[in-house]
Amino acid sequence: MNEKDKVAVCSRSFSKNRQLRKVLLERYSQVKFNDDGLSLDGENLIEFIKSYEKIIIGLEKITPSVLEACPNLKVISKYGVGLDNINLKEIKDKNIKLGWEGGVNKRSVSEMALCLILMLMRRVHEGIEDVKKGGWNQIKGNLLSKKTVGIVGFGNIGKDLSELLIPFGCDILAYDSIDIGNESINCKQVSLQEILETSDVISIHLPYNESTKDLIDITKLALMKKTSLLINLSRGGIVVEEDLKEALETKSISGAAMDVFKKEPPENNDLISLENFIATPHMGGISFEGIFDMGMAAIDGLDENKVPS
Repeated sequence: MNEKDKVAVCSRSFSKNRQLRKVLLERYSQVKFNDDGLSLDGENLIEFIKSYEKIIIGLEKITPSVLEACPNLKVISKYGVGLDNINLKEIKDKNIKLGWEGGVNKRSVSEMALCLILMLMRRVHEGIEDVKKGGWNQIKGNLLSKKTVGIVGFGNIGKDLSELLIPFGCDILAYDSIDIGNESINCKQVSLQEILETSDVISIHLPYNESTKDLIDITKLALMKKTSLLINLSRGGIVVEEDLKEALETKSISGAAMDVFKKEPPENNDLISLENFIATPHMGGISFEGIFDMGMAAIDGLDENKVPS
């Protein structure tokens, strides 16, 4: 039992999880949870963590101004996998350690990606809405089997999705900024342009940074086949939402599904209401198993950590 270091849990979902709370309290005696369900940002985030040595964060933004106002901070542990909300250079300069485990919820996200792909291929969402409205139309869709699937971003989630696709006999194309080598025996590494031009389904699994911001815009969408589908479970801001709306309205692509948006909850109702679009509330990594695994990684990260390289 650590009775010295004080821990602040910023994440609202972690704070609500009784199982994770129990494990953390077995390891640390001085813990503050976000029991008021506050959306912590800027000044109220500083107020919440400024007297604590270790913190667990979810989507809270750790900026230079936050770090400057919290001189006691020794460890930041991430509840989740994305690091785009943490200024890594700044925490390195301040010798603050980072607790983080990549790919901890990869199966949750890859299964969700497969789910959305199948829904779009078979137009399941349209059938559900039709029955709810009193209809009984047998809507025709397509098989996923034997189709070409392009995976944009071949990290932990992209690799896991490629494994899930093996039973479908798909031709799998992978795009990544680094050479994937022999990471997967069932896919071929190609350019982003080749994926856009030849894939029946494109699933995006990239981090959000300056090189991926607005990556999929109207010019990229124009390269896709009219029958192709686009899936994004990575980060909002990678797909230009207004351009996607235009592509779906003009049927230059067949359909799309997104679990992440530039602003959440999203405000682009014209996009969300389209019949050939599926929107889900950033739930890709939020399975019961995925939540527990992310929470345990965050708890372990309070002790098993290092200064970012």
